Amino acid sequence: MQYLALYASALILVWVLYVRRQKRIQREHKQQLDASVAAGLVEPPSLHPVVDLLRCLGSSSCVTACPEEALGIVDGKAVLINGAACIGHGACLAACPVDAITLVFGSEKRGVDIPKVSPEFESNVPGLFIAGELGGMGLIRKAAEQGRQAIEVMRKKRARGAHDFDVVIVGCGPAGLSAGLSSIEHKLRYKLIEQESSLGGSVFHYPRNKIAMTAPVKLALIGTVRFGEVQKEKLLEFWQKVVAQTKLDIAFRECMQGIERAGDGFVVRTDRGSYRTRSVLLALGRRGTPRKLEVPGEESPKVVYRLVDASQYDGQAVLVVGGGDSALEAAIALAEQRGTTVTLSYRSAAFSRVKQKNRLAVDEAQRAGRLQVELESTVQSISAKAVELKTSKGVQSLRNDAVIVCAGGQLPIPLLQQAGIEFDTKYGTQ
Repeated sequence: MQYLALYASALILVWVLYVRRQKRIQREHKQQLDASVAAGLVEPPSLHPVVDLLRCLGSSSCVTACPEEALGIVDGKAVLINGAACIGHGACLAACPVDAITLVFGSEKRGVDIPKVSPEFESNVPGLFIAGELGGMGLIRKAAEQGRQAIEVMRKKRARGAHDFDVVIVGCGPAGLSAGLSSIEHKLRYKLIEQESSLGGSVFHYPRNKIAMTAPVKLALIGTVRFGEVQKEKLLEFWQKVVAQTKLDIAFRECMQGIERAGDGFVVRTDRGSYRTRSVLLALGRRGTPRKLEVPGEESPKVVYRLVDASQYDGQAVLVVGGGDSALEAAIALAEQRGTTVTLSYRSAAFSRVKQKNRLAVDEAQRAGRLQVELESTVQSISAKAVELKTSKGVQSLRNDAVIVCAGGQLPIPLLQQAGIEFDTKYGTQ
């Protein structure tokens, strides 16, 4: 009996500690949710989970599976506590033991435009296909599969004509990479263009060390790749090896500017030229084309539109432009580098819709003298060794070695509508 009493006491103690821990975690998640609401960070950018509260058991499996910490447990149920952080990879959906999660687009307040496509990923414009994130598929495995299947459909419909290419593929994320490999396998004449200087699409912009793939993916020429869970860096490294191994030809830093019907095919116009093609595959992400400052000197090589590695700016004078989380996080990371002089320029009088931790980190870096913040300021011009910044105190000339513009992106929806593609606006639906 004595042993039973000790055993029961131990179980009760474990249970009490577990309950206390769960209550503490749920309080923290509720505080994070309240902070997101206050900061205006509840609206997810695209594909995101909706939880069936009647089914949800509060097991925390989805919370554990979410590398962005966008989900939490509040009042015993899973809740999207930071919608703005959700990137729509669907790891939570796969982790839920009771199928209580559905992935949807948009919300009741904010609609998301999704192009109309057939089960073969062909838009309402015959010969113009859409795969991956633009079509609403943020899951890496499914985006890659869509790219592969779209090429299969084009191959069957292929007819030789007065075209430079059988297909022009726009975008080099999972869908575009997979489509390019399939084009090689089926001996299609292809042109693969990517507006940025690196492959990977939206995956490239994931935070460091984040989980980027949670399911096997089938690639032409390569076979089935069984990564399970893999960090973004490892996945990008693998894709680089695939490109080198297969000799996949990618035209980097080439931006699509228009698509026009021409006979039984299309002409795709870019900032480098025009290509006649039988078919087009749009494998674009939903980040869009970076917004430009439209000021003299912006074409300089020292101007970039994302921070890749803060350490490369050691000892330099850097201007960061923007007022969102990406701009604040870039400025914070740069301010931690040895000898780097950092100025953060934002056109408004205050930072809004940013994470509280980023706001606090910027304030701390300011107080420590590692970061200069110029609110209500705009860039006037960029030269080799300086930038002209218009502020409330007048125009200032700042010594400058690099400019990082974090002003968001613009989806090419008007351009695609001009090509005849029709869109549906989703308000919290699949």
